[in-house]
Amino acid sequence: MTPAVNLAKKLKLDYQLHEYQHDPSAESYGLEAADKLGLPPEHVFKTLVVATESDKLAVAILPVIATLNFKKMAKAMGCKKVQMADPTVVERSSGYVLGGVSPLGQKKRLPTVIHESAQQLTTMHVSGGRRGLEIELPPAQLAQALTAKFADIID
Repeated sequence: MTPAVNLAKKLKLDYQLHEYQHDPSAESYGLEAADKLGLPPEHVFKTLVVATESDKLAVAILPVIATLNFKKMAKAMGCKKVQMADPTVVERSSGYVLGGVSPLGQKKRLPTVIHESAQQLTTMHVSGGRRGLEIELPPAQLAQALTAKFADIID
């Protein structure tokens, strides 16, 4: 299993795994997951890694149908500005390939912000650590496992 699944087991999170056949030509990994699993896209969350102005990394978890607002993310992080982190740096820091970056089980624990809409859900879906694998779990448990906070970080 992936580091994400191993961590979910270790922490005894209330999780379920959902697998689907990943299509390499899919334009959006998150929307593909929602479609193939028959889920409302607002229940499926993507994991983005951003870099602050001092090159510190942070994680943003937001619905796959939403766009990250860099100013709101920076405000939530208490810094001046953020931008998308370099893909090579993301893969090295997280230990995952793009499209399969899970917020759980990353090599380095990073400050994490989850979009506040997750708090309205009983469960949310995040990447399980590889393309074609999703973990469903309660948002509060994810936040606790990651020491994450909830904030408005989308456009």
